[in-house]
Order: sequence, then structure tokens, then C-alpha cells
Amino acid sequence: MKSVFAGVLFFLLVSSGCGKKESGCQPVPVTSEKQQLEAYCQANGINYQVHTSGLFYEIVDPGSGSSPSSSSTVSVVYTGKHFNNTIFDSRANPISFTLSGVIDGWKIGIPLIKKGGRIKLVIPSALAYSCTGNGGIAPNEPLFFDVTLTDVK
Repeated sequence: MKSVFAGVLFFLLVSSGCGKKESGCQPVPVTSEKQQLEAYCQANGINYQVHTSGLFYEIVDPGSGSSPSSSSTVSVVYTGKHFNNTIFDSRANPISFTLSGVIDGWKIGIPLIKKGGRIKLVIPSALAYSCTGNGGIAPNEPLFFDVTLTDVK
């Protein structure tokens, strides 16, 4: 009985600790950024497809190895850019992490390729850092990533 109570208490603390409602944080609906995402793709020669989530993507190379799942540890090299094409992060050497621990745009986009594949992700702000932002990324900012999946475990 104690473990059931502790589990319920933990759930309530985690779910109420989000902070979005208390802070007045309002994510931008994905549909309201559609024109901005389309314009970015057109201006940058991205031949995109649109996922049901609203993520825009182009599979440059589908890869041929293992497919990642949400629980996979993936290794990637990537470049992340603001929509003015300023680079905010870039990794030339592979970095590894569990796919479940990244932004939603990556959770959705990376499993669309296999090991050795490359994908361009044009991510609506709600699937990136939403209304909270992160470091040099502004709240409600859509982002671009060019990602190569080097390994899947």
C-alpha cells in the first residue's frame, strides 16, 4: 500500500511541477508556424515532408543499419541553426544520448532514419524548447537541425 501511495504522490509532484501553467507559459500552436516553416524550407532548398506532428523533415540519406526506438542510445553529429541561419550548436564528433531525453522534434525525426542516415529537421517551437527557451534559444523559437545518425544501441 505504501508503494502505491508513494507512486501516486510522485506522479502528482512530477505532473504539477511542469511550471507552464503557473508561469503563464503558452506554447505556440504548431499550425500557426506552418508558413514560417515552409518559407524557411523554400529559402534553404529543403525538399520537405510534413509529419502528422507538424515536424517538417527531409531524409537526405535513409541509412541502412539499425532503426532507433525511444529507448535507444543514439550517437549523432549535427548542426543546429536559428532561422536566420546562425549556428547555435554543432557537433563534428559523435555525441551519444538516450533518444527519450531530447526535444520532441528529435524524438519524432531521428527514428525516421536508420544508422548511417542523415535527416534535416525543421522543428516547430512546440516540438523544440516551446515557451521556455533554452540558453541562446528564445522562447517559442522554431529551429533547424541537420543530423547524421552514426550509431544506434
